[in-house]
Amino acid sequence: MGKKAVFNVGQLVRHSLFEYRGAVIDVDPEFMLSEDWYDLMAKSQPPKDAPWYRVLVHGAQHETYVAERNLEACDTKEPIDNPGIESYFSGFEDGKYILDKSHAN
Repeated sequence: MGKKAVFNVGQLVRHSLFEYRGAVIDVDPEFMLSEDWYDLMAKSQPPKDAPWYRVLVHGAQHETYVAERNLEACDTKEPIDNPGIESYFSGFEDGKYILDKSHAN
């Protein structure tokens, strides 16, 4: 198993390569998708044994799956604009989203 995740569900992050902002909606302790997906999408070949995150993308309608090494804490505390946000969170406070308890594992 990989190292402990740096980011938490509800935290705002920025992709260091593609520079989009987003909100973390799930954390995997290590890469959990298929080898085909990794070969096609993970061009920089980030480590599979470190945390990976599902992130709702600001100004878009989709989410991404991102290796921890490609994320950094977001310097702005503004909420993101993504139609999926209400499916996961019940509010936004102090620069973080509040997990909707009905969706908690």
